[in-house]
Parts: sequence; structure tokens; C-alpha cells
Amino acid sequence: MNSFQKRTAFQIASVSIVLASLASPVAWLVERERAEEGVVSLAIEESGRLLHHYDAVDLSGPSALAHATEAAKTIAGGMFDIAEIYDAKGAKLAESMTKEGAAVESLLPKHGAPSYRESSYESLRLAGDAWVLRVFVPLRNSITDMSLPITGYFEGVRVVPEWQRKQLFDRSLTAALMVCLASLLCGAVLYPVVVRLSSDNERKTREVLDSHISMMEALGRAIAKRDSDTGAHNYRVAWIAASIAEKMGFEGSAMQALIAGSFLHDVGKIGIPDAILLKLGKLDEAEMVIMRTHVNQGKEIVTGMGWLDGANAVVASHHEKWNGSGYPVQLTGESIPLPARIFAVADVFDALCSKRPYKEPMGFDAAMAILEKDTGSHFDPAVMAVFKPMARGIFDRLANSSEEQARQLLQDRVRQHFEM
Repeated sequence: MNSFQKRTAFQIASVSIVLASLASPVAWLVERERAEEGVVSLAIEESGRLLHHYDAVDLSGPSALAHATEAAKTIAGGMFDIAEIYDAKGAKLAESMTKEGAAVESLLPKHGAPSYRESSYESLRLAGDAWVLRVFVPLRNSITDMSLPITGYFEGVRVVPEWQRKQLFDRSLTAALMVCLASLLCGAVLYPVVVRLSSDNERKTREVLDSHISMMEALGRAIAKRDSDTGAHNYRVAWIAASIAEKMGFEGSAMQALIAGSFLHDVGKIGIPDAILLKLGKLDEAEMVIMRTHVNQGKEIVTGMGWLDGANAVVASHHEKWNGSGYPVQLTGESIPLPARIFAVADVFDALCSKRPYKEPMGFDAAMAILEKDTGSHFDPAVMAVFKPMARGIFDRLANSSEEQARQLLQDRVRQHFEM
């Protein structure tokens, strides 16, 4: 399992656990309320049947008291522990209760004469861990037609027995566990889907990135061939610049832009005539003017090329100098982009230490003496302070290296910083 899969598994597991911890209590409460409502509905249905059986619904006649009393006694011995029947004006006609009902009757909240028009109930926890369900039912001559006038009221209290408590608890617990399990299973099912989709996306992203890097290398090789170079210089300077930048905290897109800019720093030379670009002798002033246009031409090439836009800083400013004597716009000090200041050190160091058709490679000490002499004029002192402790290791690593070896060094940096 790679790091992405571990992160994905952890995140999905975390979300699933949070979801389960939130949804399970909700499921518990919903199922608990649903179970209570089921008990209440059954009790109301049963009490309604008995009230109609004893003609205790229409409580306006002379026999209303007798019927109400008989119905209350029967109901109190069945689904309810306390049964109270009121007439249409809210006057109590009959009351009956069991032993359990008598034990809790004094603990119940008191209320005035009933006047409600809809059935309702409340769940109450009383002192001594007693749990009661209290129902309020307006009576009509029809169970279904709510437009008929109210003829009386029935109020009942059920003391929930231990067996029923356990039954309600078990049902609520089962519902909560099912929701919890469903949340966790959902996360388990989502994990391979997310990983697969992410892998597909990563593969496509890698293909696009590969094509971008291949395009970068093709441009670099094209200018190297025109400049009578093997192309190793591009690989070396990009690797050196990346090594310095790592010490300076570059990462992500900043590092990617530096690598691309370093590799393509001379891409503008594609537009320089061969007579000037390949001239063996020293260029005259007019030829130097033309040669220096390669900076702006390179800037135009990489600008607008999407991911290569970031290479602009190095391509446009790699010939600027710390003291403002560079070109094309004579930037000074920190107005020169930091990637270009880093690259300037890498470029000159590699040029001094490499064999060229017109020169032999310079030794390490001689090359460093030149760089140190030009620190503060050509080079940023802060960049040189980072480079100096690592310069010997870079020199030894690149000494007598082939183009393929230099290419491999850069590829290692590309894989690291382009997340390949």
C-alpha cells in the first residue's frame, strides 16, 4: 500500500467513523421514538375500541357517568395503568388506576381541563427511574372524521414495564448498529472505487506530465544540436540549480519552474542565425547585440505554453547580474528573480568546469576562485553562501560524467519534484 492509498484509507475510515458516530445516535433516537409511537398507537387503538364498546364516547347523555366509569376500569387493567375520562367541557367523569399507576400518579405533571383537538403523547422519566407514556385523546363519534365535534377526552398513563423497556432498547440498539455498520461498509466499498479512480487520474496526469517533460527535453536537445553541444550542459545546470534550490527551500511548482527554466535557459538561441551561433571566433559588437536577443526570443517561446510559463523567470533573466551590468534590462540585486540568481551560479560553474570545443575544463579551485571573485557583482552573495559548502560534492559528482549520466541525475530530481 503506497502513501496515497494509506492517506485515502485513513481519510475514508475517519469520515466513515465520524458519520457512524453521528448517524448512529440519530438512528437510536428515531427508532426509539418510532417504537414509542408504536406502543402509543396500539394503546390508543385498544382504548378507543373499549370506549366504543362501553358507549363511553358520546358523554352527553344521562348514562355517560356509568359508561365512563365502566370503561375506565376496564382500560386501566389493560394497556394503561391510569385511565381518565372527561366530558366535552373538560370535567372529569371517571378515573381508574392500577397499583403501578397509583405509585406514579402523584409524580405526574398537573394540567388544567383538557381542550386539545388532536391526539398526542409525551414520554416522561420520573423519580425512581420510572418511565411512563402519557396519551391525550379527544373523543369523537367517528375515528376517522376529524371534523366531527369533540364529545369528551381520554387520558391514559402507561408505566412501561421492564420487558418492554428491554424490547425498545434492543430495537433502538439494533437500528443504531445497522446504521453504524452501513456507514462503515459504505466507506469500505468507497475505498477501492476512490483508489481506482485516483489511480486512473494519476496515470493520466503522469502521461500528460511525461509529454510535457518530453517536450522540454526535445526543445533542449534541439538548441543543443544547433549550438554544437551534446546537451549534457542542460542536464547538468538544471541538476545543479535544483540541488541549490533544495537547500534554499524550493518545492512544488517553484521547483518545477526552476528545473524547466534551467533546462530551457538558452531555448531562444533557436532564433539566432548559424553564422553567429556557430562562429568559432569572438563575436563583434553587432553580433553580440543579435546574440543577446536570444533572451527575449526564449521568453516569447516559453510564455503562453501553460506549465512552461514558470520557466519564464530563468529564461528571461539568466544573464542579469547582481550589480546591474547584465542584460537584457539591467536588473539589480533582489529585483532579479531568485530562480535566475540560482541558475546564474549553476550555469557559470558548469561552464568553467566543463570541456568545450574552444577550452579545456577548469579545476575546482580555479573555478571557485572566479565565482568568489564575482560574488557581489555577478552573483547573489546569499546564493553563493548556500552553494559553496556543496560545490565540491557537485564537482566530484559531475566530473567526467556522460550525457546519459547527467540525464539520469536530472531525471531523479524530476521524479522527486514532479511527483512521478
